[in-house]
Order: sequence, then structure tokens, then C-alpha cells
Amino acid sequence: MAEHRSMQRGALLDAARSLLSEGGTEALTFPALAERTGLARSSVYEYFKSRAAVVEELCEVDFPVWAAEVEDAMARAATPEDKVEAYVREQLALVGDRRHRAVVAISASELDSGAREKIRAAHGGLVAMIVEALVDMGHDQPRLAAMLLQGVVDAAVRRIELGAAEDPDVIVDAAVRMALRGIRG
Repeated sequence: MAEHRSMQRGALLDAARSLLSEGGTEALTFPALAERTGLARSSVYEYFKSRAAVVEELCEVDFPVWAAEVEDAMARAATPEDKVEAYVREQLALVGDRRHRAVVAISASELDSGAREKIRAAHGGLVAMIVEALVDMGHDQPRLAAMLLQGVVDAAVRRIELGAAEDPDVIVDAAVRMALRGIRG
């Protein structure tokens, strides 16, 4: 029974990822989740009490995996500058990933304070990853620089997600150049 519930919950989360990446937060509804999973609508409520609860669980499940991928890319980098570049490039490489697209859709939505706090905490973990590299580069305000660096990444993500006129590779390269020049500044 527990295994069945776990599989159903996983199916609901997978359906939520798909809905969010295809249609944004407006697409994430309990009737749509029920339709995607073949469950009765009332059964969806047995797993999640609200859309915010779905969002919170997606953040709890997906964000650590995404962050680990960024951290792994940084760990393979040889110099602090290479770590900054890996930090930017890996996050932007994940833009096409359903987990990332779901997190972007989630963060753009209007959620309750609990869900928003979980998203903020997860993003804070990403920012914390790059602080050490900035300290190693001799930056005098590494925490502030890390937050601004994440702002560059977030802006590039939005540009790519919008289907901007520029090729995504051009956006990624521009974000890396801006990040490295700004950090060294």
C-alpha cells in the first residue's frame, strides 16, 4: 500500500512538472492533475491539500537535484573564475529541463508564504554555493556579489524562457562574460 501511494504521488509530481513546463502555473490544476494521472479528482486531494502543497513538494524534490548538478559542475572547475563560469553555465544549461521550467513557473506564481519561503531558501542555497569562489577571487563583498551574480543568471533564464531573438548560446555567453567581468570589477 505504501509503495502504491508513493508511486501515485510520484506520478502526480511528474504530471505537475509537465503541466507547469507546458502551460505555467495556470495549467497546474487538480482537474488537470487528475486527467494526466488517470486518478479521480477527489483522489488528488488525498495526496495534496492545495496547489501550494504540490509546489512545495516539487521544490523539496527537484531543487536539491538541480542544485547538486550546479555544485558538481563547480567542483569540476579548476579555478575560482572557472567555478563562476560553471555556476552560470550549468544553471542556464538546465533551462530546458522540465524540473527547471517547473521551478521557474513556480517562482513566477502567486503562492502562499510557506511555499515562497521554501523557494527563497532553495535559491539561497544556490547563492551560498558561489560565495566561496568569490572569496577565493578576493572579492570584498562576496555575499552581495553572489546575489547580484544570481540576478544575472535569473535575467538570462528569463531571456531564454521568453524565446528571445538571440540564440540561447549567445545569451549564455553574454551572461558568462558579464558575470566574470562584473565579479573581477
